[in-house]
Amino acid sequence: MNQWNQGKCVCMTSMMLLLTACAGTGNLVSAPGVSLRNVQVTSVDFSGQTFLLGFDVVNPNSFPLPVKSVSYGIELGGYQFAGGRAPSSFTIPAQSDGEFAISVELDLLNTAPQLLFIIRDGVSRDIPYELSGTLTVDIPFTRPVAFSTAGEIRLSAGELSSLR
Repeated sequence: MNQWNQGKCVCMTSMMLLLTACAGTGNLVSAPGVSLRNVQVTSVDFSGQTFLLGFDVVNPNSFPLPVKSVSYGIELGGYQFAGGRAPSSFTIPAQSDGEFAISVELDLLNTAPQLLFIIRDGVSRDIPYELSGTLTVDIPFTRPVAFSTAGEIRLSAGELSSLR
């Protein structure tokens, strides 16, 4: 084999190893545990309602997760409540927990009347929720990290007094 072919072979092998290493870094991040901590009504007027959604997050990784954005979808009582993408800037410490909040504006007059009933009913009983989404982290060559959880949440009367 001549020198030119040997150089091409070494170059191609190096490129393949580099691409394999870069593609593999997306799997190095273990999925964090994310749960819905609270749903708080922050304002109500004729044009809509604003809710502050509080989340708890647990980082199982041995390194911090610097979060750039959160994409999420939330169902309450089987009905789509909120969803979207929120730019964020927070870091979850290594093998530790943290929290974050997202403000959501909804026009409940144009959403399903059943959803308004479920939110108001949340004062007297636990409401089942389903949460799914991704965290985009500021780690080179890392794909967004997916999360999914389900649970129940109860809203306090003080948070919903304006909806009665």
